[in-house]
Amino acid sequence: MPTVPYRLLLCDLRSDQLLDALPVQGVSLDDYIGKTGRLAGTVPIPNAAIADRARRALLPGRTGVWVERGREIWWGGILWTLSLASDARGFLGAQVQCGGWESYLYRRLLFDTLTANDVDQFDIARQLIDYAQNVEGGDIGITYDTDVSGVPRDRTFSRYDLPSVGELLDQLGAVEDGFEWRIASFRDTDGRRVKRLQLGHPVIRTGATEIVLDHPGPVLSYTWPTDATQKANAWQSRGASVNGNLASESCPLTSPLLVADDDLAAGWPRLDGSSDYTTVEQQATLDAHARADATAARNPVTIPEVTVLLGGTITPALLGATVRLRIRDLWHPTALDARYRVVGMSISPPERGRPETARLYLEVP
Repeated sequence: MPTVPYRLLLCDLRSDQLLDALPVQGVSLDDYIGKTGRLAGTVPIPNAAIADRARRALLPGRTGVWVERGREIWWGGILWTLSLASDARGFLGAQVQCGGWESYLYRRLLFDTLTANDVDQFDIARQLIDYAQNVEGGDIGITYDTDVSGVPRDRTFSRYDLPSVGELLDQLGAVEDGFEWRIASFRDTDGRRVKRLQLGHPVIRTGATEIVLDHPGPVLSYTWPTDATQKANAWQSRGASVNGNLASESCPLTSPLLVADDDLAAGWPRLDGSSDYTTVEQQATLDAHARADATAARNPVTIPEVTVLLGGTITPALLGATVRLRIRDLWHPTALDARYRVVGMSISPPERGRPETARLYLEVP
């Protein structure tokens, strides 16, 4: 089966003007919901002409990177690190490390206090994007739609905390009845490259057609971890320090202690957990964070990983989609047959006889 080549489209980050298109070797790329994706690879430098092109186009912190597989956009982000390397035989390569578009928002700080009263949480998220892009040099072309979640919020983001825009988006979504966010990369119907803010309440869901994955079958291998190291059935969250009396010691705002009595009644040992929100000053907001964190900590975290051959219906557009996974083996003698949401994908292009594969990270309902 012929392999589909990968190449990097290197663009000016602000204007998205194409600077060059270069092949890439040893590429690895991943994308996630709730986590910034990454790209690593090496641009080979076989001659002086390619070296000159690469010097002009590979500018860390300034170059936007789109990964093209065939004619499709499969990933997008920002070149942050460039390392020139020469091996013992004199072969030269430019090793690149890139972060998804989300990484830019973690490099942008809030220098002004922003307030929202009874505003839909999606609109607050878009206001944060506007804040980042509506200053000179700040617009990198992130677009968005106008959908709403139906959940109003009251929020005050203080400039004295100097939070990053990315951190504020994470905090805004990580609350009871919150949302997920990511920045998707694709070509629109007119062939233009698009960076689109995706918001999903309570989660991001995509795709209308269910994909069936079988093992044995298209699933080459799988890993099914169960992790109880972060489990907690008693939880309290701490907020900002408050002190109405300057003569006394300041104490942090705290949520009520939330104890899962049914867990203890079922025989589980008491397992305590906590979280800190040092910029949260409102009791209701802190309590909503605590309830969301306590709910997430109740059950052991399980993120199964399945490795499948890439191509066909297995593309980066699968993020947020539902797959039906069927496994029959010694551990599952009666066969596992369940549906899971794809929350992450790590792609390994073909090299030296290795097939082109994708590792899918699944969310257990």
